[in-house]
Amino acid sequence: MVALHDSEARAAVQPPPFLAVTGLVKRYAGVLALDRVDLAAARGQVLAIVGENGAGKSTLLKCLAGLVRPDAGEMQLAGEVWAPRDPAAAARGGIALVHQELCLAENLTAAENVVLGREPRRGRSPFIDRRAQHARAAAALARVGARFDPRARVERLAAGERQLVEIAKGLDQEAKVLILDEPTSSLSARETARLFELVQQLRRDGITVLYVSHRLAEVMELADAAVVLRDGRNSGFIERAELSRERLVAAMVGRDLAPPVARALPVTAGPPRLAVRGLATYAFPWTAVDLEVRPGELVGLAGLVGAGRTELLETLFGLAARRAGEVRLDGEPVAFRTPREAAAAGVGLVPEDRKGQGLLLEEGTRVNVALATLEARRRGPLVDASAEVALATRERERLGVRCADLEQAVVTLSGGNQQKVVVGRWLAAAPKLLLLDEPTRGVDVGAREELYVLLERLAAEGLAVLFASSDLEEVLRLADRIVVLHEGAVAGTLLRAEATEERIIGLATGGAP
Repeated sequence: MVALHDSEARAAVQPPPFLAVTGLVKRYAGVLALDRVDLAAARGQVLAIVGENGAGKSTLLKCLAGLVRPDAGEMQLAGEVWAPRDPAAAARGGIALVHQELCLAENLTAAENVVLGREPRRGRSPFIDRRAQHARAAAALARVGARFDPRARVERLAAGERQLVEIAKGLDQEAKVLILDEPTSSLSARETARLFELVQQLRRDGITVLYVSHRLAEVMELADAAVVLRDGRNSGFIERAELSRERLVAAMVGRDLAPPVARALPVTAGPPRLAVRGLATYAFPWTAVDLEVRPGELVGLAGLVGAGRTELLETLFGLAARRAGEVRLDGEPVAFRTPREAAAAGVGLVPEDRKGQGLLLEEGTRVNVALATLEARRRGPLVDASAEVALATRERERLGVRCADLEQAVVTLSGGNQQKVVVGRWLAAAPKLLLLDEPTRGVDVGAREELYVLLERLAAEGLAVLFASSDLEEVLRLADRIVVLHEGAVAGTLLRAEATEERIIGLATGGAP
């Protein structure tokens, strides 16, 4: 992508801070989440905040947004002491936080969510002015490039569309400081480009933007400067002129990352592990999808949000019925009616929403890893607990899951470790085919690279992998072949050597590659 900065000279200017944090300290049950953290952002500045999961980013954002109170240190906004009692007070004072984990009322419409708590009234009456509400919400949604009906219920929107509702909600508050926490995690390339344009406009309007992202390419494109946190402390402040992936990673991780796995090009002439012919899902009944995945191949599904990637993976896994077409696994026709049947045949799925669909959050690594292989360890009405421990221990060591013990609730683990637990569940079942939907969504740079190396190693060992991702950098890094979907149909297939972001976007938008 082409950088959208008006001038890189902005980075050399040092205006007085509009938002300042000095010596901020926060403890949780004896654990030091923030250890004397400093931060300063000028009016109209885009300041990136980066760091691995557990570095303290979320705690810092919560302090600024009134969700938690720091134990020590000081915050200032526009030269005044900033100590909001709660999120409502923070919003009234001019700080809006757009959460990565979306905070939306799914039973309400997009418009109702955008203005929730700030609904326009009919004069002095207690009744909501529905026309004004719709107009205001529609304006905010148009500003972020949303193309769906503001009257649509949130529960019926795709993940990327919900993300746009969350961002529009922040803009409707007329914030002086807008905090964006992983804002592109569910956005397509087109929506991401629109968001970047919006951030640039906010900068020109004098709004300070704190931009939190694990996608370092976004940080380098957008940010005037970056604050790096590690283990709850400041580990670097990098001006725009000095921003580079190498400097950011060195400050964030403090260790060398594993290099990519060297593997031979997959065999493309042999029989496919997965063969799909004329597949039509109920979400896209007019389509006829053809694709193949061979042993040792990493095949990526690209496309805009709503293009049908998730629907395709869920249909292959038996979560949704197929309307037409044929699916073969190792040459044999299959028609999975349930995920249980898919798992028994050697197919595993790592879903996009790992918290909502992939994990028992209050259980530990032992229980979560064992879920896909319970029948193999059943002894009558009981389960062999010692075998369960051995299995979870093996996968924990193989994947490098960082947890205190196998019983630590996975809800307390970082996003990267949670994702490893879901992947470990299917590896424990020795699958023939692994399906992954947004495999590194919400995962920090260190864990992301570890997952990349893991998938490359699995492919090198002969596993067939089909993954969907909105991150084109990820698709280009991992995929041997890229199948691009447009409105549920295959718009084109690109080999790794010929694939570029421009060609993928061209196909994804219905044009030529």
